[in-house]
Amino acid sequence: MAGKERAVAVLLQALQGLAPQDFQEFKKKLSKVRVEGEWNIPKDSLAKAAHPCALASCMGESYSEGAAMDVAIGLFKEMNQRDLAEKLLDEKVKEYKRKYREHVVREFLWYKEVNSCLGENLSVSSRYTDLTIARRPRSKHGGEREAVGTSRGCADAGNGPATITVTAQTLFKPDEDGQTPQVVVLVGAPGMGKTMTVRKVMVEWVEGTLYAQFDYVFCIDCRDIVFTKEASVADLVSKCCPHRRMPTGKILDDPEKILFIFDGFDALGFSLLQPEDELSSDPREVKPLETTLMSLLKKTVLPESSLLITTRPTALQSLGRCLEGEYYAEILGFSAAMRKEYFHRYFENDNKADVAFRFVRGNEILYSLCIIPIMSWTICTVLEQELYKKKNLVECSKVTTRMSMFYLSRLMKCRGRDNPQDLQQFLHKLCSLAADGVWKHKVLFEEKEIKDRGLDQSELLPLFLNEKISKKGVDHGNIYSFTHLHLQEFFAAVFYVLEDDEEMVGDSGALAKDINMLLDSYSKSRKDLNLTVRFLFGLVSQKSIEYADEIIGCRISPRAREDMLRWLQGRHGGISHPSQALKVSELDTFHFLFEMNEKSFAQSALGRFTDIDLQDVRLTLYDQMALSFCIRQWAGLGCVTLRGCSFDQQDPGEELATSAPRSGAAGAGGRPLAEWWQEELLSPIHPLCWALRHLGSDLRVLRLRWCRLSESCCAELAALLAAHPSLARLELGDGALGDAGVRLLCEGLRQRGCRLRVLRLWYSSLTSACCEDLAAVLGTSPCLEELDLSFSEGLRDAGVKLLCEGLQRRTCQLRTLRLGSCRLTGACCRALAARLVDSPRLTCLDLSDNELGADGILQLCQQLRHPACQLQTLGLSTSGLNEEALQELAAVRALKPDLKIGYLLAQDEPQAGAMARLPCHRGVLPGAGGQEGAPLL
Repeated sequence: MAGKERAVAVLLQALQGLAPQDFQEFKKKLSKVRVEGEWNIPKDSLAKAAHPCALASCMGESYSEGAAMDVAIGLFKEMNQRDLAEKLLDEKVKEYKRKYREHVVREFLWYKEVNSCLGENLSVSSRYTDLTIARRPRSKHGGEREAVGTSRGCADAGNGPATITVTAQTLFKPDEDGQTPQVVVLVGAPGMGKTMTVRKVMVEWVEGTLYAQFDYVFCIDCRDIVFTKEASVADLVSKCCPHRRMPTGKILDDPEKILFIFDGFDALGFSLLQPEDELSSDPREVKPLETTLMSLLKKTVLPESSLLITTRPTALQSLGRCLEGEYYAEILGFSAAMRKEYFHRYFENDNKADVAFRFVRGNEILYSLCIIPIMSWTICTVLEQELYKKKNLVECSKVTTRMSMFYLSRLMKCRGRDNPQDLQQFLHKLCSLAADGVWKHKVLFEEKEIKDRGLDQSELLPLFLNEKISKKGVDHGNIYSFTHLHLQEFFAAVFYVLEDDEEMVGDSGALAKDINMLLDSYSKSRKDLNLTVRFLFGLVSQKSIEYADEIIGCRISPRAREDMLRWLQGRHGGISHPSQALKVSELDTFHFLFEMNEKSFAQSALGRFTDIDLQDVRLTLYDQMALSFCIRQWAGLGCVTLRGCSFDQQDPGEELATSAPRSGAAGAGGRPLAEWWQEELLSPIHPLCWALRHLGSDLRVLRLRWCRLSESCCAELAALLAAHPSLARLELGDGALGDAGVRLLCEGLRQRGCRLRVLRLWYSSLTSACCEDLAAVLGTSPCLEELDLSFSEGLRDAGVKLLCEGLQRRTCQLRTLRLGSCRLTGACCRALAARLVDSPRLTCLDLSDNELGADGILQLCQQLRHPACQLQTLGLSTSGLNEEALQELAAVRALKPDLKIGYLLAQDEPQAGAMARLPCHRGVLPGAGGQEGAPLL
């Protein structure tokens, strides 16, 4: 039933309740009614309305819905028909409540983001993600409450009353003492989600899932009323309502059923200190806006109503003087789980959300910054653009610095664009504060320091710093902190490259802009400066310089680039020998170059180096991307060695979905995005191998020792072998490869493009099951000269016999076969002995640390005497051999003095960090067996 039809029906029911004489009196009074702005009932129409049904229809046709009800209520009161008047008023309130809820849905359910297309609106319900909110116990004395408003929650919580984690849904629920909050102050820095939370509260109240104890929730945007000079409480309520004829009196008569929300209280900016005798107690009394608001806060008007006030920390001090018994709740941001949920809500596509979240999870800095909702939005916005352009994030160049600058531009919006010089000066002072704090390990700043630096600018300061009341009390001034420690480090880096204004030059108290001192301090001892240095490289990229000038309106100087280049080129010193390879052994070098993301700069920085040597490093996805970027620019890279490193794929302890992702969107190379996503999930070294395949690469040696490689890694390595003709040596020392992994490697070894000469597979948990594939490779590979399967205890005699089948083929090019510590016995020696004669290219055979027994040794010696045997080196463990075997070895040595016989296992032991990742071994490490270092016979 439409609103007007419902009003006529209710009016008819009331008129039917009148006695005949009362009905006539109602008509008589109605004939004298004149309603401004409405059609009045013609006298002839009124005369014809002889019964209630006709009169109700006549009133409905002549008046608007609200006017008809108001006229009837007024006439009933004049006739002393109080019950009927009250009944109509109740119906009017009920109808108005319905209309108000519809209005709230229209106003709050849909919103438009900054980067939305024309006509594109988003639903609060689909986008809003729960925030972590900490609530303090209720305040007993205004202005003496514990400090709130710190960057990572209530920093001093351990020294004061305990905080309680709540949600927007539980803000007005009784506390542990049974006290129901009547006033709640929700505090949050800019971008923490205060307004979004208010929108969610309004929508859920309409849906009936939140704050059902309130009949009305009125949201007053303080930015909209800041220029209002005078108003009553009723006026403020009317601003929230869509209709002129609202039943204000009836609504305000039940104040305990009303919740007032003041969103953005800090925007008001005026003093709320008003004389007590000027405060109002009448909700209809018009007073200066300050007085009316103070009356609500002080509870002199509508004392039973509830208040929810959202504010930045800057307004806490003035609020504290007005309120009593209030609760403080601080938005701390997204928890780890909620960060992931936000990504899924933003992208609305599980595959894209997973790709984006894994990218951010692999970058600990970005992941940490995502605790701030506006930073999560910033990062999602940038990654969405990257996925649209490139379909994947393997080459994403929007690194930490660029995202931080984009965040800064969102905060600034239009502020300072009209007067860029003021903005430049403010940023310089802010960045000087940040840098000074970073040098001194300082994250909290006193109010005096803020004023001394000229940062007390009400429009700009709250965008960057949180304000909180000092624990020492109001009289000691406020203390300030950056919204997040990483943002302080970002602004500290900006300090070193932001161009000086004339007013700042010659400031004797300012921190010196000595980039070389910063870099030297980092190299020597100040590793806590890592992120500041990383931001520094990102800021001096050409793209960052242009972005800062065009979008943010500040000037960054490129002069530091040469100093930074020299520092990078000289930091990997310690070369003791002119022929010794120049190695990059610090992962942060790749971080710095990736942050700058300029190919020419990376080429200049890496040009003098030939090797990568990283040890015991947990490579996050961000690390791998940084490493891959540098490798692609590095023409002179000849050797990559990773020892005891691990490749992260996902959150620690978190299992991603293993079911096949949905197909649909195109991915890398035209493949479905889901297929690319699945490949990344299954192959931890995909970014590394993909980078090593770049055109112009001169890679010759790849060592991945104790890196916990999976079967899928072998597929990547096989593709690399097939596509990289310069790769001559591959060393893998890992117990996770297994037979299946080796089979995949063999596929790559059989490809025409493979030119591998040395293959070392240590601790690879091989059994005889893979030896048939290896034998096939030995028989077909035109280049493979050395195969090292040492410490493959599962190989045993059966596996060696299969390998020998490959050795006997004429096309076999193998010169060195190492089978040390493979638990071999004399049973395999007959097959090996035969190959000593049949394989003229075989010059080195290592059987060290195997219990071959006297019979096995004698079989080998018999063939070693043969003139066709070209073996030059034989590795054996001689402990435990009987006299006959030792004499036979001595005789062979006398016959062939150039033949070297002895213990050959290399002394390349796993590092401490890798030991725990090795499979259970029988206690034999390289060099075990009692013959380590023994001279060759």
